[in-house]
Amino acid sequence: MDPIPWRDAWHTALYAAELGFYVTRGGPAAHFTTATHGVTGAVLADALLRLWGRSHDDPPKVVVDIGAGRGELLTHLLSVESAVGVDVVDRPEGLDPRITWVRSPGGALLPDGLHGLHDALVIAHEWLDVVPCTIAEVDDRGRLREVLVDPATGDELLGGDLGPEDAEWAAAHWPDPGPGERVEVGRTRDAAWADLVSRVHSGLLVAIDYGHLRANRPTAGTLTAYRAGSLVTPVPDGSCDLTAHVAMDSLDADELARQREVLRGLGARATGPEHARANDDPMGYLRALERVSAEAELIRPGGFGDFWWAVKHVKGPDVP
Repeated sequence: MDPIPWRDAWHTALYAAELGFYVTRGGPAAHFTTATHGVTGAVLADALLRLWGRSHDDPPKVVVDIGAGRGELLTHLLSVESAVGVDVVDRPEGLDPRITWVRSPGGALLPDGLHGLHDALVIAHEWLDVVPCTIAEVDDRGRLREVLVDPATGDELLGGDLGPEDAEWAAAHWPDPGPGERVEVGRTRDAAWADLVSRVHSGLLVAIDYGHLRANRPTAGTLTAYRAGSLVTPVPDGSCDLTAHVAMDSLDADELARQREVLRGLGARATGPEHARANDDPMGYLRALERVSAEAELIRPGGFGDFWWAVKHVKGPDVP
């Protein structure tokens, strides 16, 4: 097979109907654990509602989870009026009937019916990192060229110069890469996020992802693959998850901070309960220990604590 742009091979490998990793191989939960699973998911859900409460007097009327996996996070958000999961697969078996499920085309594309969201808390947890983007590399003459890949083997070669839109994004957001350095062009992620923001009439959007800022772009790139819980060589053949970190500061956001900073600001302390409570309320003590452990995992440097949160506030036309 002739090499094609990484962006196109990546999209096919994750989302094609008969091949896509997310469609045919059990989704993320079958291959690795995210922060939305188990007790960490419950703590994360609580933090998101606390964040909402900082700028809103009433609870959200709807919570929408973009890239909802198998609904893990939404199962902890059923106290709200309406919960909607959006992902590329059919409704998962056993999902709580209170959750509405909407199938998405995948990648940067969102469902046509997802519009006009009012008083909405919209969560994009590890969504943008699987929106395929252009991969480019600087050749030995200093030209920034698109990287092509053989979908069957993962073998790469350099193609032509970047198109004008990608080149403009790179010049604005990924300055001065040198020969041999790679650029992961975030233009498709910016557009996907802007599309999502445009669908919210009023509310709060939160993108949570591994990412980087202009001052510290990764010179070797971050394109990575996972299969069955292990890191593997990125090959866009549908056999593995493919992900790359997000240029978080190119997104349209009002606030940007590390997850550990956000959660500490929302009350996460990861400090244990008083030991005397073990005698007075043993079950409560065990639950408190479980929560402390989850908080510690969510704020841990080198792990989930390194996530970035990009927060966007959307006020309706009648809100001052």
